[in-house]
Amino acid sequence: MKVTVSRKAHFNAAHRLYRKDWSDEKNEAVFGKCSNPNFHGHNYELIVSVTGDIDKETGYVIDIKILKDIIYNEVEEPFDHKNLNIEVPEFKDLNPTAENIAVVIYNKIKPNLPPHLELEITLFETPRNFVTYSGK
Repeated sequence: MKVTVSRKAHFNAAHRLYRKDWSDEKNEAVFGKCSNPNFHGHNYELIVSVTGDIDKETGYVIDIKILKDIIYNEVEEPFDHKNLNIEVPEFKDLNPTAENIAVVIYNKIKPNLPPHLELEITLFETPRNFVTYSGK
């Protein structure tokens, strides 16, 4: 019997959507206000969902305290109150769109989980704009 356990987290971060190989005009045409050279910020909301069988001994899919610690170490600590473009190595050459941020978060969390557990990341950039990634 598969069950999904989810943990919410949040972080505040600044970013700029742009491509270094494009002109300022093309970046503005494609990314609009999000390409502001002075950056802009979001209050990101994150839902990390782990799916697996319930352990017969513990009754857990995963100990939520372990999941909380993984999220803190892999996402909240390195991303919170940071400029993603400048201070987070994963975005040195990767445009920090919500889509790319979700994939990076997935790739940071997945190695910390037992391989039999499935992972899904839902990242809200605003209350109405969000992306979901499950490694597929």
